Amino acid sequence: MTTQIAITAELRPEEIARKTTLGGAIELCAEAAGFELDKELQSRLGVDKAQFSRWQSGTEGIVWAKFERLMDICGNDAPLLWMLYRRGYDLHSLRKQETEYQRQLRIKEEELAAERKENALLRSLVGGRRDFQ
Repeated sequence: MTTQIAITAELRPEEIARKTTLGGAIELCAEAAGFELDKELQSRLGVDKAQFSRWQSGTEGIVWAKFERLMDICGNDAPLLWMLYRRGYDLHSLRKQETEYQRQLRIKEEELAAERKENALLRSLVGGRRDFQ
């Protein structure tokens, strides 16, 4: 599993669906992350301008590791979602799976909420007893 490098950029399914090529989805990915100059993104990806241009034009494929790094750096999955859309998937119903860390955090938050509720009940009961004495 990779660590996301950029702040996640939320993209609406309609924005993704408007793109007609994978190159367009790659451009959307970069634009949503605020990369106006391809130079900075190319540098962070470790590719030259020509290779990046070939990815955008569709004349060269992109290996998964670079593709994943692109999405991690940009903080969104626009190219991947575009491919899913092109394959007929409903982008409105897709959701990411919960990571193990997120699952553990959710469980701890649920336990904490239950304990807070129990503590509030106990405080109200203890407070009520004082009123009777």
